[in-house]
Amino acid sequence: MIGFDGKVLLLTGAQGGIARATAERFLAHGARLLLTDLDGTALEELGRRLDPTGGRVLTMAQDVTVPADALRAVTAAVERFGRLDLLVTAAGLYPEALVRDMPDDEWRRVIAVNLDGVFFTTRAAIPALAPGGAIVNVASMAGHRGSRAHAHYAAAKGAVTSFTRSLALELAPAIRVNAVAPGLIDTPMVQPLMAAKGEQLLAQTPLGRLGRADEVADAVAFLCSDRASFITGETLHVNGGLHIAG
Repeated sequence: MIGFDGKVLLLTGAQGGIARATAERFLAHGARLLLTDLDGTALEELGRRLDPTGGRVLTMAQDVTVPADALRAVTAAVERFGRLDLLVTAAGLYPEALVRDMPDDEWRRVIAVNLDGVFFTTRAAIPALAPGGAIVNVASMAGHRGSRAHAHYAAAKGAVTSFTRSLALELAPAIRVNAVAPGLIDTPMVQPLMAAKGEQLLAQTPLGRLGRADEVADAVAFLCSDRASFITGETLHVNGGLHIAG
């Protein structure tokens, strides 16, 4: 059985569908949580729902594109809970634009949130992570097979998987580093895509359905747990077979 009693998790992008399910899963497994997202007020409501007593869940606003915010988040986790064991980077941005029409500022913003944000938060967390800890970066199937009209997102997520492998080499043996690459998961982020070509995509998916956020959360929890104690530098695909990695 997976258990995180006594462990502390820092989770970025906590308002997202996958991240919310991850927070619920880790809380159920005994962890204490620092949840961050851009909208701190909305995040407070999530924190109260998850933990009405406030004893195990702390929330704070974090712009993942700002290095100082990453340092504030790590410091808050250690000051409140006395340690930091686990980091899950789930902040993401998924706008639609063809490369030929893509404004410069949109390219930079998507790269900043989806890639720079992983780097800044990870760099800040490394000195605080307790030996035996783990990092899981939320990547994407798009980083492996590309995504029409989302080239900036796909490029950033592909870089996240490469960053994950490099970081695993740097932090071993004290800290394990892995990624999950979700495919089509039933969250608000994929609704426009499903509206445009959902029937075609589901026909190409061997399991014939959308994934659930809790199924990705289970993969994240596994990679953070002692059950994955000999796994590092890997990307676990959660996509129903829509992309089968070699």
